[in-house]
Amino acid sequence: GEEESVLPLVVAAANRSGSARLWQWTGLLHRGLDDHAAALAAFEEAVRLAPGDASIAHGHARVAYEAGLDAVALFETAERSGPPSSDVLIGLAAARWATGRGDEAEAALDSILMQVPMWIAGHVQLAQLRALMGRAEEAYASLERALVQAPKSLPLWRALFNLHLEGENHAELAEGILRAEAAGIPGPEIADYAAICAAECGDGDRADQLFEALLGEAVCQSTRIWFVRHLLRTRRFARVGSLIDAEIEAGGARRGAIWPYADLFWRLTGDRRADWLSGNPALVRAFDLSDRLPPLAQLAEYLRSLHIARGEYLDQSVRGGTQTDGPLFCRVDPMARALRASVTEAVKAYIAALPETDPEHPLLAMRRDRRVRFAGSWSVRLHHGGFHANHVHPQGWISSALYVALPKRQPGDRADAGWFKLGEPQAALGLDMLPTQLVEPVPGRLVLFPSWLWHGTQPFSDGERLTVAFDVAPPR
Repeated sequence: GEEESVLPLVVAAANRSGSARLWQWTGLLHRGLDDHAAALAAFEEAVRLAPGDASIAHGHARVAYEAGLDAVALFETAERSGPPSSDVLIGLAAARWATGRGDEAEAALDSILMQVPMWIAGHVQLAQLRALMGRAEEAYASLERALVQAPKSLPLWRALFNLHLEGENHAELAEGILRAEAAGIPGPEIADYAAICAAECGDGDRADQLFEALLGEAVCQSTRIWFVRHLLRTRRFARVGSLIDAEIEAGGARRGAIWPYADLFWRLTGDRRADWLSGNPALVRAFDLSDRLPPLAQLAEYLRSLHIARGEYLDQSVRGGTQTDGPLFCRVDPMARALRASVTEAVKAYIAALPETDPEHPLLAMRRDRRVRFAGSWSVRLHHGGFHANHVHPQGWISSALYVALPKRQPGDRADAGWFKLGEPQAALGLDMLPTQLVEPVPGRLVLFPSWLWHGTQPFSDGERLTVAFDVAPPR
């Protein structure tokens, strides 16, 4: 987190030495500061000095892609510069998709996977690409083909199960588990998926047995979270309370992942810690940026030009719409830079007005003397009854919704159609809890809130709802 302090030293050394590696590091430092224009210039110098270096070529391509430029040729150069690289091949596919060459990206990935069927990251990328192309029904085809060739491959089965879980395809997951066992995969190797599937499909007794057996082993945190979900859904509060307390006491990443469920549990049971965690009104704030943003009509047209997808991500909250790919705030065009500058100032104002530091609180414990960094930024375009399913953002510290264009109210629309809601859990949890707060969408309005707070939107009947969203990264 100290790129600014070292950058002048590295730049001076790079200028003196003419070292391609130091120019590469200059580019990486600028990238770490989200200054992609400067990062591109540094990588161009590194490429000039070492045109055949594979890692420099890859870095150059990656920065250009994040900057919103056509990076296909740069990724192709990186591909030729060294041995086969999963990261380069996936980056090349993303760059092709971003420039309207999705069919080419799909064909290239599928061709490689026919030759290298154990390339798990490639299967995942191809599944996501096909979903974005509006062909979600074909998302799992390459994995299914690979499983015909290697029916006893546990990594392939687990990759397929992960995709089913991300897409909430629990019936397909249940069928897949049966097929894996029939193919000879030992039950204990996939017991975690069997437990999750039983819980999410409502087979409580089987879920109990499987989870209890798993908890006697060194299970991953994800499995413990799924067990917490199961106990919340079945309202066994004594047991879930002890598990939540244990995760919080463990600290670190384990503590970070449990806060959304702790909030629900404490609210359900009337625990005063719910007020401490999420009850302070200063944690959710709205800002009017209409006079600081680029003209909203121009911004809307700009964002529409970035929505090239025809389908939804397999693992995102969008229902009835599309989401842009790539980090929106890293783009180097003037519209993206102006948008980023406007929201950065609002984030600074939000952080400055937070209540006093609390070392135990997931939002208030963080230091506030660091530059604002973004863990992700994107635009969402909803239409014809679209909405966001309730969800949280595990990678963020502060999350957001910025309204750019909104649909006209239709006859028969409910009063809160399209409104932003906070505190209502994911529907699959079956908790029937109402939102703690509803926020009316207004063009130019930015809403900021803790990333671990459940949030979603009410559906609307017709029209277009165009937003920008981002996650502020936890400060280092």
